[in-house]
Amino acid sequence: MAELPGSFSKKLVKGNEYWYYQTPDLTGRQIQIFLGGASDELTELITLHRSGDDKKVHLRQLTRQAIAAGCPSIVPTHAKIIERLADAGFFRAGGILVGTHVYMAYQNYLGIRWQSAAQTVDLDFAHAGRNVSVAIPSDVTMDMGSEIEALKMGFVPVKSLTTYVKSDEPDLQIDFVTCRHRGGDTPVLIKALNATMQPLKFMEFSMEAPIQVTLLAQRGPITVNAPPPEKYALHKLLVYGERPQKMRIKATKDLAQAASLIDYLAKNDSDLLSQTWRGLISQGPGWRSRAMEGLKALMERYPGVDTSALLE
Repeated sequence: MAELPGSFSKKLVKGNEYWYYQTPDLTGRQIQIFLGGASDELTELITLHRSGDDKKVHLRQLTRQAIAAGCPSIVPTHAKIIERLADAGFFRAGGILVGTHVYMAYQNYLGIRWQSAAQTVDLDFAHAGRNVSVAIPSDVTMDMGSEIEALKMGFVPVKSLTTYVKSDEPDLQIDFVTCRHRGGDTPVLIKALNATMQPLKFMEFSMEAPIQVTLLAQRGPITVNAPPPEKYALHKLLVYGERPQKMRIKATKDLAQAASLIDYLAKNDSDLLSQTWRGLISQGPGWRSRAMEGLKALMERYPGVDTSALLE
């Protein structure tokens, strides 16, 4: 209950004092969590919990100052969704944020600013599933559907429960993806999250050894798990190479994001970029051909980007 919104309440029962914590459940109904009989130890814990509110206020102030100073932030609607899942334990349960929100967060993580970092209306969440071992404690569980319903934003599940959309904002959707498994494209249930996710090819590459980044919003900072920048960039080349020719026009964003990160890494950590590239193309001929196809397209569209670390 350490991170639950709520308040403490003391009750006198048969001459003895007992402490409870009042908090709303997923339906909004107030519930009480029994903490124990009054004691010096419990009083100290309650004092520490209450002092944490001041820390949150301070963090929110620092975040707003950073945004005012020019640090990129995310829109309030998206922040509400990501924060809800974060508070519910999505990232502690091994979840990873992927997609354009992570690309935007890299700006603050790396201390840079993209010339163009278009906002997105999609929120992409991933979980490594059973195929990849990630260095994240996996003893946390949650119910994804209940948490999304608790947002009371009108999201409804579609596409075999792997995507949630809003009827009044059809462009705003929440997607859940995972690594491809023996079942191919058949959606898979991630028990730790009680969520159904869509398997995608090559997802495991970007989900190994995730890092933590912080998203900035007026609500305050939100810490999430994310792919390392070098893996995110090269995964975009794979995605481009995997797309059918008729869909390549939709992949311009993938190439733009890959170009930005590769250009930065080539200047600041070319050894890491080269090592990650070698690891990618060593996965097999299918991986190599798609990566090379994506690299070729990047070099044609962005000839000024230094790709020497990928040509060794």
